[in-house]
Amino acid sequence: MINNFQDFQKIGQTGMEGYMKMMGEWNKSWQTIASEWTDYSKRAFEDGTAAFEKLAAAKSVEQAMEIQTTYAKRAYEDYMQQMSKIGALYQNIAKDAFKPGVFPGSR
Repeated sequence: MINNFQDFQKIGQTGMEGYMKMMGEWNKSWQTIASEWTDYSKRAFEDGTAAFEKLAAAKSVEQAMEIQTTYAKRAYEDYMQQMSKIGALYQNIAKDAFKPGVFPGSR
């Protein structure tokens, strides 16, 4: 129970400190996700460009099919790995959002 203004002020200060800490962590998490997406997009574009160049230089249909198959397999595996990594980052954001003890009165 709040007995005086100082107790009320202390609770408000503690809550604000918890909020600022949480927002700092949240912002850092979103920056990490944005960085991951940027890196993945750059990698995917470079890989696609390299595959296209190889296709343009292919000497036969069989060689072109092999290049395309290899590229598709690599692109799929990279995409699935990236989605797993991004999913884990989103999961960490959700865990941090409901972390107990950030605000006064929370458990």
